[in-house]
Amino acid sequence: MRYSLFSLLAQALNGQKGWKPAWREASPRAEYDVVIVGGGGHGLATAYYLAKEHNITNVAVLEKGTVGSGNVGRNTTIIRSNYLLPGNTPFYEWSLKLWEGLEEDINYNAMVSQRGVLNLYHSDAQRDAFVRRGNAMRLCGADAELLDRAAVQEWLPYLDHENARFPIHGGLLQRRGGTVRHDAVAWGYARAADQRGVDICQHCEVTGIRVESGRAIGVETSKGFVRAKKVGLAAAGNSSRVAAMAGLRLPIESHVLQAFVSEGIKPLIDTVVTFGAGHFYISQSDKGGLVFGGDIDGYNSYAQRGGLPLVEHLFEEGMALMPMLGRLRMVRNWGGVMDMSMDGSPIIGTTPVDSLYLNAGWCYGGFKAAPASGWCFAHTIATGEPHALNAAFRLDRFATGRLIDEKGQGAAPNLH
Repeated sequence: MRYSLFSLLAQALNGQKGWKPAWREASPRAEYDVVIVGGGGHGLATAYYLAKEHNITNVAVLEKGTVGSGNVGRNTTIIRSNYLLPGNTPFYEWSLKLWEGLEEDINYNAMVSQRGVLNLYHSDAQRDAFVRRGNAMRLCGADAELLDRAAVQEWLPYLDHENARFPIHGGLLQRRGGTVRHDAVAWGYARAADQRGVDICQHCEVTGIRVESGRAIGVETSKGFVRAKKVGLAAAGNSSRVAAMAGLRLPIESHVLQAFVSEGIKPLIDTVVTFGAGHFYISQSDKGGLVFGGDIDGYNSYAQRGGLPLVEHLFEEGMALMPMLGRLRMVRNWGGVMDMSMDGSPIIGTTPVDSLYLNAGWCYGGFKAAPASGWCFAHTIATGEPHALNAAFRLDRFATGRLIDEKGQGAAPNLH
């Protein structure tokens, strides 16, 4: 069924009785050309682009839970391409371009809202760093605009512009950035992949990876062995555990990243704002709740929940930026399990095991990268070689020293 104005009108007249499931509830077959481990945004996008761009439709996506129950449905929905380093900027800009055409491409309302992303700065040194970042973005075709103090104050008068410790001096704005409905991305990609023949297998946990003569030949699952010519791993925070099934030890750690949403209020924030004197970002959802997040908890964990010290730390930063937040009640919080790489940048490419491909190490940037990640991972799996956009994200860069340390913190995952 194709979604359109006419189908909506027809179903309205029919009492909404004719809608079909968005995708088939498939069981894994005995053999596939490609098996993708992980039914999140990256895994589903990979399956879709394998079918669309490379005409590889004999594909299965294996998810131990339900589609959208992992990190793709547990984030703060921000999309942007305001990166500095050469390995990152072209990749994330391609992802933003894919976001801009995604809804028409997959015939699904993912609620892409290009409301802008504003990174505030609070000192002359930080301004100079943002000028450099903005110039790097524009050289790669991304939009960037430096706002002074007066422009920010006129646009966002409710911020604490005269904070004694952190006065706002201006900000770097990317108008094409914004937000997307997170779980709708998973549902839309699942539906689009299914329509091209991909099997979406929920509640099918991968329990082992069978390797013979240095080559991956399939996966053991809770529903039996599934043979595959190629296996792609897109398991986010569980990447280390899944890769260990094939004898690989990855240069990543798993950490919890908490996010929060307040009670609904009238429209207030019409963009995404980040606090330059700490790690705090905030936007407003379509339901009126203020959505915000910040740093990871800093300790290794596979739990989808965080600790109270980070909650206190995050709220302190929020109050420094917007004192009015103290009048709001929090409705809920959640945690995503981040696969933090040593340099804070992702890994997309081949592995020492033949026919086994890796998509991991997304740190804070996984959701915004989903389209480009799937697009590049599909290319890598289909051709056996990385695309130019993900060539810098090789796994062996940690052995050769070709790191992409966007934050400049070194090989310390808990600091990225």
